[in-house]
Order: sequence, then C-alpha cells, then structure tokens
Amino acid sequence: QVRLVESGGGSVQPGDSLTLTCMTTGFTFSRYDLGWFRQAPGKSREFVGFISRRNITVYATSDVSDRFIVARDNARSTVTLQMTNLKTEDTATYYCTARDAGASSWDHWGQGTSVSVSS
Repeated sequence: QVRLVESGGGSVQPGDSLTLTCMTTGFTFSRYDLGWFRQAPGKSREFVGFISRRNITVYATSDVSDRFIVARDNARSTVTLQMTNLKTEDTATYYCTARDAGASSWDHWGQGTSVSVSS
C-alpha cells in the first residue's frame, strides 16, 4: 500500500525557514519522481517543485527556486522541501506527491501539512 506522510508544517514569521519532510512506503522510491504542491485558502492547488528519479529539480517559479530546495534521500525513502525566507503568500497546505517513471500524472498524494506565515 502506497503511503506518503508529510510533516514539519507550522506557524512561522516572515523571513523564517521551515523544512517539510515526506516519508513514503509501499513503492520503489528510487524509480519515482517526487513533488510538492500547495493549496492556499480559497485557491486551487498549485505546483511548487519536484525532483526526478535522476535528481533533476524543477521549480514553479524563480521566486520559489530562489528560496526553496527539494531534495530526496533514496536510502530513507523521503523527500524534503527546505523553505527559507518565507513570505505570507507561502501560507498554504503543502502536499507531497509521487509519480512512476514515465507517468504523465501524479499518482499518489499525502494528506498535507499546514504552513502559516504571519507576523
């Protein structure tokens, strides 16, 4: 059974840093691309970034790539989202997702972890 479980969310102030972790089980982690999406209150879910099975990273915007880092640990089957210089607009529920090699859509999702950035 595929499971993705996010952790590390919380309430922080603008300029703070936070690292989200997604622990996974039930699939061959090294074969999968791993991604992060987020959904702000009242908005649609949006892509943040992902890391391919070959460790290539792609981010949604230059603002995200300047402040966030997606990394994977194949030995521990985990993917992290390191976020720095957080802004109020980063407030959202963050979701971890996975897709098999060659898949066109994200197949598996976690339940999300909430990040709130406010002064």
